Amino acid sequence: MRLWFAELNKVTDVACGYGFTVMAVNRPDYKLFGCGLNTSSQIGQQEARAGHPLERVTSPVPITIPVDDPSIKVTAVACGRSHTAFVTSDGAAYTLGNNAYGQCGRQVLEREDYSSNATVHRVPLERPVRSVTCGQDHTMFVTECGRVYCCGWGADGQLGSGAFDSRWQALPAGGDLEGERIVQVACSADCVLAVSESGDVFGWGNSEYAQFASVTEEQQLNVPRRLPLGVGKVTDVASAGTMCAVLNDRGEVYVWGYGMLGKGPELDVSKEPSLIPPTLLGRNDFSPDNTPVSVVSGLYHLSVTTSGGDLFTWGHNRHGALGLGHTEDRLFPLRVSIPARVTKVACGVDHMAALCREYI
Repeated sequence: MRLWFAELNKVTDVACGYGFTVMAVNRPDYKLFGCGLNTSSQIGQQEARAGHPLERVTSPVPITIPVDDPSIKVTAVACGRSHTAFVTSDGAAYTLGNNAYGQCGRQVLEREDYSSNATVHRVPLERPVRSVTCGQDHTMFVTECGRVYCCGWGADGQLGSGAFDSRWQALPAGGDLEGERIVQVACSADCVLAVSESGDVFGWGNSEYAQFASVTEEQQLNVPRRLPLGVGKVTDVASAGTMCAVLNDRGEVYVWGYGMLGKGPELDVSKEPSLIPPTLLGRNDFSPDNTPVSVVSGLYHLSVTTSGGDLFTWGHNRHGALGLGHTEDRLFPLRVSIPARVTKVACGVDHMAALCREYI
């Protein structure tokens, strides 16, 4: 469905959390809007009247952030289970929402009431921040120099610190990331994938579904390791709750892990990357140049956007999250009927959002 809010505002980025959506807009006054669940003030302080915070907001409302300069824009947004993080054009990173595990990059306060505390915290990072990614209860910031800083829940090693402890300080991940320039990080739960400028893929966190079988037999990996995937130079990565996907510079999409991987009922478990036939993702004799340009995952589903602006989705379809007009799960990629060119996709647990441009 086309969102009326975008008819009145220029949306520049969008992120889907666990039951809520946050949008960055190009406006001189409010720069961030949100809707959906707000049980931990993840979309700011929203009240029906003083002292009565709203736990659910049905249409986009402005989120008050500590940025007064009208020239500064929100350049990137990310959402976790019940927290939000965003980056501004001056390289600053901010968080709001639930901080029970330090995922907001600030000290954990015992018995803090998040439903009535809309603290927007500026995370003290040494270098300008370029992008941010939220897992379920942790946050990862990528700086201009390509370093990855992590904070929050760490019981599965998803902080990449070499331990399994949670922490509120945003500190750099180590291991094989040392000396690498990371350009993208992906995570929907507690399994993290990162891709470097040279096209190498790194992983850390949960490996209960053989996500990192190429480098370990353990179920958790607490330090980043380079993954010998053998798929060529990687340009994009996606990590769902149990599934992983990568896109290489030839426009090929590979999947592995456990679940509805996109190759039908015969493949629901794979320890090694398996190629999805290009014809399933829109490449054929009539459109030979229509190749995948991005992969994005929710917790239980995957999506691919192509150079022609097409969107393909597959996986669990609870509440119609795949956008196919029904609620049946899909084992193969299917094209979503959108009368516009898709430019970016955001996936939550059981909903999706897409930024689009008109064909004309």
